[in-house]
Amino acid sequence: MGLQEKIAQVKQAAPLLAATSLEQRNKALAAAAKALETKKETIFKANKEDLKNAKENHIPEPILNRLKFDEGKLSDIISGIHDLIQMPDPLFQTQLARQLDEGLNLYRETCPIGVIGVIFESRPDALVQISALCIKSGNCAILKGGSEAMESNRILFQTIHEAVTNAGLPQNCMLQLEARSDIAELLECHESVDLLIPRGSNAFVRYIMDNTKIPVMGHADGICHIYVDKDADIEKSIPIIIDSKTQYVSACNAAETLLVHKEIAKKLLPALQKAFHEKHVELRGSKEVQDIIACNPSSEEDDHTEYLDYIISIKIVNDMDEAIRHINHFGSHHTDCILTEDNQAAHKFMQLVDSAGVYQNCSTRFADGYRYGFGAEVGISTSKLHARGPVGLEGLLSYKYKLFGNGQIVGDYATGKKSFHFKNL
Repeated sequence: MGLQEKIAQVKQAAPLLAATSLEQRNKALAAAAKALETKKETIFKANKEDLKNAKENHIPEPILNRLKFDEGKLSDIISGIHDLIQMPDPLFQTQLARQLDEGLNLYRETCPIGVIGVIFESRPDALVQISALCIKSGNCAILKGGSEAMESNRILFQTIHEAVTNAGLPQNCMLQLEARSDIAELLECHESVDLLIPRGSNAFVRYIMDNTKIPVMGHADGICHIYVDKDADIEKSIPIIIDSKTQYVSACNAAETLLVHKEIAKKLLPALQKAFHEKHVELRGSKEVQDIIACNPSSEEDDHTEYLDYIISIKIVNDMDEAIRHINHFGSHHTDCILTEDNQAAHKFMQLVDSAGVYQNCSTRFADGYRYGFGAEVGISTSKLHARGPVGLEGLLSYKYKLFGNGQIVGDYATGKKSFHFKNL
């Protein structure tokens, strides 16, 4: 059977999965969590094989960090599945109830998008999170992971698919793609796939958008900024900056650029330099920064760069307006933060910075579906249509209008024989 035929079978399974009850979907999720725990040694063995191959192929350290799947990550994803189970049913929720006329009642009800194709990077835990979210939201999933995680993804997919289908979900509710050539075929399946979510480089996401008729949701780069205002609390700010940069440097929500108000630069930068030195972070700074602390020179290329490494660029700005202009021009509209004790300044920053997440006095690393209480996420969207920010259950829903009548015809309303009286129920 060809790939397009397999994808068509997933499309046929979509209405069946969409019609399942909350109890059925939660039962499947519980079975998946149990199976992952039962088969964890096999999963870890496969992951070690991927790590070995990646090192032999000189895969960069940030990707190795994402690729590693250990007891801690397994525990986190199983916990995330159980959190999803506890969440209310996102489906069949009435968003609008309106009587158009006597005996003619309109309802808007949440429903799954249908078939979601997700092309993601080297994180095996992403496969589990995406699968779990799709099951809970009643969406069929087509999953294409990176080749560097092939062994890990294969056993994870087999484990989850076997568990959920044995629990009663449709056999074709999930499909795994492995070959790079499968992506091109997937992009052609606009009649069978309702949404694509690519997770990868800017160039890769742009390629997906330019080569398919399927709607695409997602983000490319994660160039996140922290702006330190003149009224920032330095003692509070330093741990926030360090956490944003170093807690997990390979994440898309790690800070890459630090903007510092000129009035606080001489107080902040020496103390910050020491803190960064302890974390082995390379500093790249403008000439004004180099006049205050020792660092490597930065260029405009640094303003455009998502390092995903222990590197941060630093620039001194004259005021908050300059910081906002810099962020809106160079940023990826992902997550940006202001450090200040001036709430009016924070309000202005949050109003004018055009990003999916805008923060005051906290780490950019909070930009995450799990940390938002969404259970997990399929990715982070920097677009403004359909979903924005961490995409959890709500971002995987659409809705349909259900109209219940009793013999009404439009002709009676066109001739004036009957009239609408629109009344919310």
